[in-house]
Amino acid sequence: MSLCFVRRIPTAPTRTALHRSLLSFSRGLATEAPTRGQSSAAERKSGPSATADASAGGGGSGEPISLGIGTSKDDFEYYEDLLEAEYADDDTPALGHLILREQRQALYYLRLIEHEMPKLVAYRKPFVPPTDAPLVVRSINYAGEEHPATVKRAIVVAVDDLPLKDKDAIHRIKVLAGPRWTPNPPTDGGISGLDEWKNGYIKIACDDFPKPAMNLKWASDTMDRLVAHANNPNHDLKDVPVDLRHVYAKARKAKKGEHTRSRVLARPSILDFPLEWIPERRRKYALSA
Repeated sequence: MSLCFVRRIPTAPTRTALHRSLLSFSRGLATEAPTRGQSSAAERKSGPSATADASAGGGGSGEPISLGIGTSKDDFEYYEDLLEAEYADDDTPALGHLILREQRQALYYLRLIEHEMPKLVAYRKPFVPPTDAPLVVRSINYAGEEHPATVKRAIVVAVDDLPLKDKDAIHRIKVLAGPRWTPNPPTDGGISGLDEWKNGYIKIACDDFPKPAMNLKWASDTMDRLVAHANNPNHDLKDVPVDLRHVYAKARKAKKGEHTRSRVLARPSILDFPLEWIPERRRKYALSA
């Protein structure tokens, strides 16, 4: 794909008007600029010494001082040649310079990748899973846009990771958590599906407060209170069974095979068929499972 750039060349009247305005501006600066032979009122008041210094520096020739912005004869000739010269097709228009700037920027980052990125190997560290942070904090972000759900915070923790004293404490926290406890990890809890379920998981979420930190603090404090009550031996809940109605209701609503024949969390699979019914090419998978 080729690009064709078109540069607009000013017409003769425009160039003439620009030429006249530039010359008038330069002549105005020349008339306003002080001459080497003249002395200001401050110099006349300062005495003959200042006048002598001025005459020694300039020689009293009366020529205008060049300010470097077009007041000398050489500058006039330069601007005249610049304005009268025709476009020689030796430069690219503004769009071409923008493309070149983007290419220079891309080249700058490519140099960084080539020469600076290998130095980061010195800071490489092996990943060590945290052992003292059983809580998983979940949040929602809409790429900086304001939304009511961005203040919500949810924490998920495995019951086996909580500082519970004994089996009675584990049973008590299951009963006290109610529908917030599930035997399997929540699908949106950030827990890997390959983890062992063991005693289940507890999820607590809050979006009642205007700040995310306030919601997270409430959820964390609620979890601390649950652990404290579960470790209290005065709360005898041995005769209270764990409520699983919310688990069955979720399975019935999903209708993925767990709602029939009380197969909650035990979805029918290839293991439920007799081995002689399974094709030979699939039997090794059934036996390995």
